[in-house]
Amino acid sequence: MTYGQIAGFAGNPRAARQVVRILHSMSRKHGLPWHRVINRKGQITLPSDGPYNEQMMILEIEGIEIDINGNIDLDKYQWHP
Repeated sequence: MTYGQIAGFAGNPRAARQVVRILHSMSRKHGLPWHRVINRKGQITLPSDGPYNEQMMILEIEGIEIDINGNIDLDKYQWHP
């Protein structure tokens, strides 16, 4: 899903930045699948050091294809409940 999608399901489609903050502060403690959330362009938005590589590695282990530019095909992988 994208940050905006989650914000929309939570009742405020304009609150994508708040979703980022919540995932950053509560994912480890509550076991949230933070690595499955990307931006609306289909890109990982974390800094290009450890967290970026960690998210990319976990997604690839789960079978998500990421192109050479770090893009994920949302038409193929985006979750729509």
